Amino acid sequence: MSKIVFYWHPMSSASPVASALAELDVPHERVKVDITTGEQHRPAFLALNPNGKVPTLTVDGAPMFEALAIEMWLGERYGVKCGLWPAAGTPEHLQAMSWSTWAYVSYGAQLMRLHAAHDMGTPQDAHGASAHKAMDQLLDLLDTRLGRQPWMLGQAYSLVDLIVASVIGYSALIGAPVASHPATLAWLQKVQARPSMQADT
Repeated sequence: MSKIVFYWHPMSSASPVASALAELDVPHERVKVDITTGEQHRPAFLALNPNGKVPTLTVDGAPMFEALAIEMWLGERYGVKCGLWPAAGTPEHLQAMSWSTWAYVSYGAQLMRLHAAHDMGTPQDAHGASAHKAMDQLLDLLDTRLGRQPWMLGQAYSLVDLIVASVIGYSALIGAPVASHPATLAWLQKVQARPSMQADT
């Protein structure tokens, strides 16, 4: 079995990876990186992740970074055998890759715009309002999907739900209009109630 070391800080972008590791019950060593004191910028950590950010994972000493990459790797490596990630070559696998990337890239781009406006204390200015509108349109797409089926890939929960919900949930905290999309809100509450979502300690 591979030796996995997870470098993380609580309540950070590493949190979804902590939840994925818990959901998949993957044995691993956890190393806290204190991002409040700049520990992520020390040479030893930069040798693993030149971006100087969490999350970072090492697999038998080989590093990888970026939350989405780690989450999808965990799905491929550990999720298929336990039914939490679709097998390669299936239509569901194509959807898993698409919606996971949609959350971090398409929706994530608007989330970053809203986050910037929020940080500047101007969430209602033209920049923030434009991001809010774009997110509302993207949430319409998600709401339509979740209005047809209970989970992202159909009738069963999967790691895709965790991946997408981690981004949607954070966006709701900073003002994204998630509450105005009832199917998405109900789904998000179901995902957030799972024990794995409390694994960031």
